[in-house]
Amino acid sequence: MSSQPSDPLAAVDALLAAVEAGHLLPAPAERVRLREAAGLTQAAVAQALGVRIPSIQAWEEGRAEPKPERLQAYRRLLEGLAHRYPAPTPTPTPAASPRPHTPPPAAATPTAPAAQSPAPGGPAVARTAARPATTSRRPAAKKTVRPATTAPADPRFPHGPLAVLDGDGSAYAMNGIVLDCPATTVTELVEWTLNESGLGAPRLNRNGKDSDPLVVLTASAAVQLGLPERLEGREERRSLRLAQDHPVVQQIGRAKWQLTQRGFGPWARIYRKADGSTRQCVQLAILPWDALDARSWPGVATLHPADIARVLGVYAQRVITPRGSTAVSGLELMTALRPPTRAVQENGTWVSGHNPGSLGSQPPAPAPPEAIAEHPVVVDSGWTGGFLNEEAYQWVRDPALLCDAECLLPYAVGLDLNTAFLAAAARLTVGLSAPDHFHQPVFNKKIPGSWLADLSHIDLDPRLPSPFTPDGTRPAGPAWYQTHTLAYAQELGYDVHPIEAYLRRETGAYLDPWHDRLKTAYLDTLADLGVTTDLTDADFLTAMAVHQQTDPAMAAVLAAIKATVKGGIGKLRERPQGRTYRDGDPWPAMQRPTWRPDIRAAVISKARVNMHRKLANMVKLTGLYPLAVLSDCVVYPSPGPSPLDFLPYAAPGKPLMGGFRLGPTPGLAKLEGVQEMSWAVDLMEKGLNPARHIKGGDAVLDDGE
Repeated sequence: MSSQPSDPLAAVDALLAAVEAGHLLPAPAERVRLREAAGLTQAAVAQALGVRIPSIQAWEEGRAEPKPERLQAYRRLLEGLAHRYPAPTPTPTPAASPRPHTPPPAAATPTAPAAQSPAPGGPAVARTAARPATTSRRPAAKKTVRPATTAPADPRFPHGPLAVLDGDGSAYAMNGIVLDCPATTVTELVEWTLNESGLGAPRLNRNGKDSDPLVVLTASAAVQLGLPERLEGREERRSLRLAQDHPVVQQIGRAKWQLTQRGFGPWARIYRKADGSTRQCVQLAILPWDALDARSWPGVATLHPADIARVLGVYAQRVITPRGSTAVSGLELMTALRPPTRAVQENGTWVSGHNPGSLGSQPPAPAPPEAIAEHPVVVDSGWTGGFLNEEAYQWVRDPALLCDAECLLPYAVGLDLNTAFLAAAARLTVGLSAPDHFHQPVFNKKIPGSWLADLSHIDLDPRLPSPFTPDGTRPAGPAWYQTHTLAYAQELGYDVHPIEAYLRRETGAYLDPWHDRLKTAYLDTLADLGVTTDLTDADFLTAMAVHQQTDPAMAAVLAAIKATVKGGIGKLRERPQGRTYRDGDPWPAMQRPTWRPDIRAAVISKARVNMHRKLANMVKLTGLYPLAVLSDCVVYPSPGPSPLDFLPYAAPGKPLMGGFRLGPTPGLAKLEGVQEMSWAVDLMEKGLNPARHIKGGDAVLDDGE
């Protein structure tokens, strides 16, 4: 029974006084409408008012009202939103003759959400998780901007691929969803994630596996679950994992859960053997243990948990649910899109068989010149025949080759190719089987492999880097080359006569789906930042100059996508790690099917050849020679501070084909930086590479590893 006021007249007078003073708030439903109309999440409002998210939930559900110290601020927010988003005026219904009700077609009948109508016999995920969950969707700022946090509906995973758990038990998922996580231990968190959270993501290939749910732990959440906020001790800092006798590790074992061989580190995988076809695995990422590297995820670890969920959720939606560093995720994406096995029928029974076009389940032994000096294939055989040296450019023109006209130009302008390795991966034919050894083979540019050939007789303009070596110098004698490098020698008009080769009979465009997915993710994220493919070159330069300030969260997603490309290619030849390693011993990375240094070499070779082709075409189109090249960055002397001052155009707005062109698409160029020409010449005379520093702030470009 509701309580009755002792003095109804006094209570009415107090209510009238509150109305007169403007202290009353809109109805709870109107509070929700105003917040959602502005695209604000409950987390954003809570952060602005200095309260917890459950308080905002209670205010919007009418279960509680703000305390006096928060009342005026909350009322001011609602009044400001009401001014910007007035309630819609009901449209009067015109008089009309009654129309018989026609039921919608069966196919158009909406399906009730899983949270309201769980499937019979299914887990109580939605019933448990949906009760405290609230959803707020952020509208697109412009028509050209794609929604950045809306994932495809999957009734098995109603709350998206991941959540960020804070110390108060709030688990922030995508689209403003906040779940109440009651777990107080790591094992309880794993059980809740698998059975109640509604987290996960569908497979990227019909022959693959669904993505395991990811839970990201803030520092306060880690402490609440019994984890150290920081890994302490010399041993733990080096190995980045908890000791085997740590209470949390022992707790996991007692509950019959397992950890992978990497143990409990910044990215911990906790699993049990699959129950039939259902995986039982949860990925944890511990933020205070530097799970999100600032180089790949700039500024993300310091964001509010709701914003971290947005950044990681968009990445998971467009790329893959993170399973480690961006390099690890890049490699996992290859396997997720090209699973090694598929179901095949043998004698009326379904069994696991090889999936055509994949790398298979067992790693083939590399050819000795494709491996590295530490590899057992090299150590055991005593190989001394040399190795592939297909690396990205690190070249500076000899300052003595600079002419007076170049030195008198006022500027040095750096151009950077967008995701050059990703562009090189497009339609790239690579070997899928083990290598076969051939002597005196006839060169065939359609066969991927490694070829021993002598290109030292090829004499090219020294004002351009040689296309055959990473440092741009002329080859000194026979060396091992990837197919694309020798094919380019043929393209330049020179005969190629290999001495021997390691070639693969089974071939395919293994990286095509990887390229297509990452290219789409890259362009969609740039579009969210206002950089679209329909911009003029001048507008493109303007948009790129401010895109990182447009939406820092989406800028972080863009950085992660680029790091995924380079890191994924680098992981194809991951070296052994640890001070105790001895040459000739196997290491974990080389025992996976994706340890393929030959595929890495093919990508880098094609990228370097693409760069040289553009450099040579620029000479034909403009007469300009580069000052320096570093990976995918090239520096040119220029009469003005903009690429528009020296790039070739047939007419205004119509760039000539063959040279460098501006645009957001992978393989096209953007402005990297501008410095004075005297600055560049000074660095060249000191033996330094201007491309390494053209951006300012002592910028350094990496080569993909």
